[in-house]
Amino acid sequence: MSDQAVIVDAPAKVNLYLGVGPKRSDGYHQVATVFQTLDFGDRLRLEPSDVLEVLCDVDLGIPDTKNLAHCAAAAFAAVCGRTPRVRIAIEKRIPPGAGLAGGSSDAAAVIAGMAMMWGMGAEDAHLRTTAAALGSDIPFFLKGGTAFYTGRGDEYAARVSFAALDIALVSPDRPVSTAMAYAEFDKMPHPPTPGPEHMIAACATGDPSQIAGSLFNNLTDASVGLVGEIAEAIAWCRRAPGVMGVAMAGSGSAVFAICESADAAKTVADAAAALGWWSEATRTIERGVTPRMEEAS
Repeated sequence: MSDQAVIVDAPAKVNLYLGVGPKRSDGYHQVATVFQTLDFGDRLRLEPSDVLEVLCDVDLGIPDTKNLAHCAAAAFAAVCGRTPRVRIAIEKRIPPGAGLAGGSSDAAAVIAGMAMMWGMGAEDAHLRTTAAALGSDIPFFLKGGTAFYTGRGDEYAARVSFAALDIALVSPDRPVSTAMAYAEFDKMPHPPTPGPEHMIAACATGDPSQIAGSLFNNLTDASVGLVGEIAEAIAWCRRAPGVMGVAMAGSGSAVFAICESADAAKTVADAAAALGWWSEATRTIERGVTPRMEEAS
């Protein structure tokens, strides 16, 4: 095991397409989704320690031992047959309960970071085995970029063409419980949904306007029923200058706007912040969690 600390960037994600089906016999929902990582996220620092310890610079309202990063460290060590002697410090930037998968990205970052500390390759099967057992979208973050997933959102189906997009993230100051969003979804009628083919084809063109016109998330109405401000944020973003298309991120409460330029995305984010909403201007990236050895000071 290396005695050198590892730094891992843990990017946020949005769903360019999210089609949720009825609940399956195993209790999960059938999901088809096109994930996309963003150039914005948390940063983790892992260093050797006598015990497993997770420290987060934001109070998430849960014990550190319940943090998904802690669970990931314990699970990965168990899969590898080792003891998780590591201290994990999380610099939290992704708001919880926003549908941007900060917890999942942190978990993937821990797995990738511990693998580097232990001299394991990024393609080692232990990484994906652990990620798949922990949560639906965690495996995606090991590679990131743009990808089509099925199953409960954990089964890789195809790599999707990457398109450079300027994004404004906007979120009301009310989180959404994913479990509650799906429970609300189950109470609603389920009309036929368009498949992901249109979005996949739009990504292949690389044209932001076509991608913006293909955004889809049929979980939106369920989440709006829980947090009405989501609908307000969507409507506001659609009216903002330079915005080509808007959708909710995952189960919310964040929404994202595909903008005409980086300047337009920053203008939207700044205007949203002036209204009291959390916001961030960012762009799409072709990578997932990215571990690197900390440089000596």
